[in-house]
Amino acid sequence: MKNKPLNLDIMGREFCVTCPDEEREEIQLAAAYLDNKIQEIKAEGKVIDSDRIAIIAALRITHELLMLRNGTGFDMNEFRRRINSLKKKVDEVMIKTES
Repeated sequence: MKNKPLNLDIMGREFCVTCPDEEREEIQLAAAYLDNKIQEIKAEGKVIDSDRIAIIAALRITHELLMLRNGTGFDMNEFRRRINSLKKKVDEVMIKTES
C-alpha cells in the first residue's frame, strides 16, 4: 500500500495530497463534492471571502454527514446521483487535462 501524490483542483487552486491507490477515487469525489459546495456558496453571492466560503462549505458538508449518521432528512439515492454526477465531471476534466 504505497501513498502516491494526487493533484486536486479546489476553488481554482491546485492541491497535492498523498493517498493510497485504493482511496484515490474517493478522494477525487470528495474534492469534487467540496468544490461543488464552494461553487454553490459563491453563486449565492452572500459571501465573498475565500476562507469564509471554505468554512461554510465544510459546515454544510458536516451537517449532511451528521444527518446521514442520524438517519434524518437525508436522501441516499439523491446523494448517489450527485456523487455520480460529480464523478463524471471529474473524469471529463481529467481526460481534458491528460490530452
